[in-house]
Order: sequence, then C-alpha cells, then structure tokens
Amino acid sequence: MSTTEKTYHHGDLRAALLAAAIESLESGETPSMRAVARRAGVSPAAPYRHFADRDALDSALAVRGFDELHEVLTAALAHASATASAQETLSALAVAYVRFALRRPALFHLMFGNECDDLDSERVRASGQLHDLLGGVVVRLFPTANGAGLPLALWSVAHGLAFLHLDGKLRPEPTDEVEARVRAAIAAILALNQGEVS
Repeated sequence: MSTTEKTYHHGDLRAALLAAAIESLESGETPSMRAVARRAGVSPAAPYRHFADRDALDSALAVRGFDELHEVLTAALAHASATASAQETLSALAVAYVRFALRRPALFHLMFGNECDDLDSERVRASGQLHDLLGGVVVRLFPTANGAGLPLALWSVAHGLAFLHLDGKLRPEPTDEVEARVRAAIAAILALNQGEVS
C-alpha cells in the first residue's frame, strides 16, 4: 500500500491528490485526472471521489494557491518590524508576492489565468481573502488614501513584476536583483502617490 493510499484511510486523499497535481503542474505536465492518480499512487477512479472533472481539480488547485499565497503574505507581514515604514512594509509584501510566483510559476499562472467563477464559492472566498488582506494593509498604512486606487496600483505593480519575471522579460535571478527591482517599483509608486496619501 502506498503512502497516499495509507493517508487516504485517514481522510487525506484530497490533500494527497492536490499535492500530486501541484507536483505534476510544476514539472511541466498537464495534470489530467489519470496522471494525478498515478502520481499519487491511487486508482484512476480515486480523484473522482473529490473532483467531478478536470475543471473542478483546476479550481481546487487555484484555491490551494490563493491560500498558500495568503499564508506567505501573512508571514511577510508578521516578520515586518512594528516600526517598519509604509514603504518597507509594502515592499516586503510585494517581494513575498513575486517570490511566491517564482517558486510556484505554473500554479501562479493557473490561479490568475482563468476568470474566477462567481459560482465557485471556495475560489471566490480564497481570492477575496487575498484582496482583503492587501487592501486592509494599504488602508491601515494610508487611512486618508483615496478609495481603491492605491491598493489596485500596488497590486498591479507586484502582479505585473511577477509575470514579467515569469515570462522572461526580466531576469528571474539573482534573487537580490529581483528583490531590488520590486522594492524600487513600490518606492516609485508611493513617490508618485505622495501628494494624495500625505
């Protein structure tokens, strides 16, 4: 009996299938239901106990990705010094965002490559939780900021830099150069916005 089959009996089959699908995705494979089952060491029918079809699997992968990214950003906030400036805090979040994309490129593409289905409550919850975290940080740091413009601008910069690095328009290494690029972009946005948020 494989490790996955053993964990299934303890209720972990879904988690094992998602882990196998992420491994498959990040290795450049298309994670079909059969391929995921094979990688997880379970029968070809096993994934259908948790996912109706490939779209359901993709949606569950996106949810897992949004949840992981939320955890990464929450950890970055926790590590930021209580005396950190707004620029330092937002830079730490943006760097963590881009690092996640570079660590999980295929998952990141999957998370943001398809329109979020409003009928998929888990995916809506997971992506909404991410937006709430980022928006909440900006509102806390800049209580007089005007509406959603600044949070959207900052997210757009981090998200755009993530894809520019993933797509090879910017070199994804060395890490310190990537981080310096991200920090410089956040500083530029905040400098442009200084008049409105001060």
